[in-house]
Order: sequence, then structure tokens, then C-alpha cells
Amino acid sequence: MVAKVELTPQGPQFSELVQGYWRLADWGMTPAQRLDFLKQHLALGITTVDHADIYGGYRCETLFGEALALEPSIRDQLEIVTKCDIKLCSDQYPAQRINHYDTSKAHIVESVNNSLARLQVDMIDVLLIHRPDVLMAADEVAEAFAELKQQGKVKHFGVSNFSPSQFELLQSRLDAPLVTNQVEINPLNFEVAHDGTLDQLQMKRTKPMAWSCLAGGEIFSGQSEQAVRVRNELEAIREEVGAQSIDQVIYAWVRRLPSKPLPIIGSGKIDRVQAAVDALNIELTREQWFRVWVASKGHGVP
Repeated sequence: MVAKVELTPQGPQFSELVQGYWRLADWGMTPAQRLDFLKQHLALGITTVDHADIYGGYRCETLFGEALALEPSIRDQLEIVTKCDIKLCSDQYPAQRINHYDTSKAHIVESVNNSLARLQVDMIDVLLIHRPDVLMAADEVAEAFAELKQQGKVKHFGVSNFSPSQFELLQSRLDAPLVTNQVEINPLNFEVAHDGTLDQLQMKRTKPMAWSCLAGGEIFSGQSEQAVRVRNELEAIREEVGAQSIDQVIYAWVRRLPSKPLPIIGSGKIDRVQAAVDALNIELTREQWFRVWVASKGHGVP
């Protein structure tokens, strides 16, 4: 069973694995099938779900809301995360000429109201600023957060893909702590382990959420020298630890980081979700962890 962990001291409790719904529009499920999948991962203890307003061309939140509306009481078992600030060119917003970011108070509030309507819920557990915005006025974001909190529309706030300095800038304007930074962590790209991002979160005892743990499938099928080296090393470690598949080794590798990342599972197949849950029982040695590091970098440690 998946355990609950504190994201940050005195912060919300999340399941130590998170179910991602960014590909929900591609899963080809009926509302009833979506509800059944939701119930299945809840039964495994995965209670935290990850969304963003833009996922599926602004459709995924709606698809999830349709399923949740079939059995609204399930909402009480969930921690719902969603994101805002990316504006995509789409049929829904024909006036937008280029993809860009918007962290204005007006857009943040509008985005939350839209997400609440699509998800068919009254409150979001955690709202994340999706991407760093060079035009972000931290005071204005803080005003938006304060208004949404006061209205009972959002409980907690965090960021995604922020550098340590961007994180500190926004935090400096807030009374409550940012509860997470959702960042990319996988054996092909783990720069956040070296650029100070994970150091900062460990210092704050704040757990990151890890997106794209499987590198979008590149680890399984990529033909680059890096991907081949990493795949071969993961396969060797899989045999050593008795894992069913290399994705289990990857989840164990991500979780070995001392900042204690919460991996986001992107699959809509419950057997793949179950495999991720089973990976919680796998613990890599330091040497096994660094073997993947060396395979990824293509050289030994300094």
C-alpha cells in the first residue's frame, strides 16, 4: 500500500506516488472507464492526482471531471494538483498568436475558476505555477494566491520547473511556504540534482514532484549512445534486484535521491501503475545508483 508523506513541514500530505493525467485525452476511455481507473489507483493508495489546465489541449481536466461527477464522494479521497500560467494557441483561444506565459493576477484567478469548473470540484488542493515567467511580478502572484486562499478555492501553492532563485523570489512574497517544486527527474536528465534545485528543497525539507521519470519513453526505445548505455545498465541492475522491468529500477533510482521526490506515473494502464507501486520495495545501493549516473554522463565521477 502506498503511504502518505508530508510535502513540506506542516504542509499537505500526498501519496508517495502521484497519478498523472496529462495524457488522459489519449487513453480512449469512457467516463465510466475513467472512474474505474481512478478507483483502482485509489485502492492502491495513490490518492494524489496531477493535472494542468493545458493538458490535452485544455481537455483533460474536463474528462477527469466527467468521471468524478459519476461518483462525487470520491473527491474526499483525493488530493488534486493543477497548474496554470501557460497560454497555448488552440481552438479554444483563437486570439492567442503564440504560446506564452501569463502570471498576472487576472489570469491566475481566471485559470483557477476554469479548472474548478472543468474538474467539477469546489477546491484545488495545490495550485502550481507551471513554468517560470520572466515577466512574473511576485507581488501580483502573491495577491492572486491570497485571494484564492481567502475564497477557499485553493488550499496550498507551489511551483513547477522553477530554479532556486525563482523559487526564493516568489517565496519572499508569501506568508505560507511553497509546498513543492515539480521538476523533471529521470536517468537521461537530472540536472536539478546538480544545479541547486534539489539541494534547496532538501534544505527546506520540501519534497519535489518528479515528472517524466521515464523520459517520455526515450529510455526504452531511444537509440542515442546515452539512451543505450542507460538502458543496458538499468537492465543489469534489474536482474540484480529482481525487478520485473527497468521502469521499476527507474522509480527506485528517482526515489533514492535524498530530497525524497514523489514520482508522477504517466500511464493509464493499471498494471503499469501496479508495477510502480511494487517498485517501492526496491532499494538501490549507492553504487547501483552511481552506475546509472555514469551510464548517463558517459564518464566516471570527478
